[in-house]
Amino acid sequence: MSQQTDYFAPMAFEADVADCQVEGTIPDGLNGAFVRVGGDWAFPPKHKDDSIFNQDGYVSRFRIKNGRVDYKGRWIQTERYKNNRAAGRQLYGYYRNPFDAEPEVAHVDQPWRNTVANTAVEVNAGRVFALKEDALPTEINPITLETKGACDFGGKYKSQTFTAHPKIDPVTGELLTFGYEATGLVSDDLWFYVIDRNGNVTRETRIKVPYVSMVHDWAITDKHVIFPVFGYVTDMDRLKAGKIHWAWDRNAPTYYGILPRDGDAKDIRWFKGPNRGIVHTFNARTEGDKVILEAPIFDSNPFPFFPYLDGSKWNAAESRSFIRRITFDLGSKDDGYVEDTLFPDVPVVDLGRVDERFMGKDNRYAYTSFNDPTKPLDRDRVGTGARRITNSYGIFDMKDQTMRSFFAGTTHSLQEVSFVPRSADAEEGDGWLIGTASNYANMNTEMVIADATRPEEGTVARIILPFRASAQVHGRWYNDDQVDFG
Repeated sequence: MSQQTDYFAPMAFEADVADCQVEGTIPDGLNGAFVRVGGDWAFPPKHKDDSIFNQDGYVSRFRIKNGRVDYKGRWIQTERYKNNRAAGRQLYGYYRNPFDAEPEVAHVDQPWRNTVANTAVEVNAGRVFALKEDALPTEINPITLETKGACDFGGKYKSQTFTAHPKIDPVTGELLTFGYEATGLVSDDLWFYVIDRNGNVTRETRIKVPYVSMVHDWAITDKHVIFPVFGYVTDMDRLKAGKIHWAWDRNAPTYYGILPRDGDAKDIRWFKGPNRGIVHTFNARTEGDKVILEAPIFDSNPFPFFPYLDGSKWNAAESRSFIRRITFDLGSKDDGYVEDTLFPDVPVVDLGRVDERFMGKDNRYAYTSFNDPTKPLDRDRVGTGARRITNSYGIFDMKDQTMRSFFAGTTHSLQEVSFVPRSADAEEGDGWLIGTASNYANMNTEMVIADATRPEEGTVARIILPFRASAQVHGRWYNDDQVDFG
């Protein structure tokens, strides 16, 4: 019989599961936690066509220690969440538009107060932060998942916003980060920061972007940082008219700003190319005068809930992302760049990762999800509750352009993959693939662990939750020596 229940209906509960069911064996030495941040509607949205990025933040954690697993999930207690709870209804309108909120919570001059903190997680100085690019980091207690509040790093971080994708330098342990719309709504200010491993801000560089755009992710090398500016646009007239924050401009060129890590604003160089969507990146490196970026890239508007500026309909074919390599020549006077598609036959989910010990360096493997149509799908058991099937993790060899894959199962759809090295000194690629899978047939969530050196053999362990967990945007693994999880 087909399953008729919507797998993605609001979950709306917090959860604790002690000693989770485990199928297979948790690898020896895998002690730490997989921490996930995502969103759910604590109260229905005011607009049915609103972005899912506007959902209330939810943090969850699979705590693994000596082969046993505990699960915990909690709402992130932002000011917005508390206001909605007190009112018993949704007070906030379209995504990142305070003009569309109820007057008592509009905060037009302080838009960061409207954050849902629902996108990603990062750790600095042993502290866990839930991140959303429209506000400061929200600190989370790693043991209880209690919300501790916003962090401005002792008042030294001055931007109103903080990217959901800071990068950790694998050599220095520094956290490199930035905020766009740094001085308020639709401002063209982007401020770059370096925060040391002890949580101290050591560098601030203030730059201007070519136009106000979503700068969701970026990339670093050992010598440079790279800021993509692409087709999503906004302005104050749009927001005052009560519309959603972003619209897609087909005529907007893509810009990449390359800034020396020790440079000032005058040192940034902007390269210009065709209209593209670059939401997430894999990695980048500097080789002499060349800066090389690798990322999953869209030909057009990635998301159906952000409309086209010209009123045209969203095109699913254009929304596919492919792994591409972009090469910038700093020794040239030309402001163009070279773009190569590495795996033209494999559209991928643009939630990509690398072995983070190689962040900013030359690396071989990129990891992301994709749907393999050659794998079996049990349509009867999947039923009508599945909106999308992403059945495989891909291990993409960026050197010889080959790919190996892990298949999740005939009723499963995978969320973002993480790579965990087998040991601190393991070779690149020697480790574990971990992430969560939606089991549409059983209406529950499973955490999967597979050997990255033998992905074709399937899982070495599955951690089975007795319910479907909240949707994940991004998740990360942290070892016990990085965070005290209790």
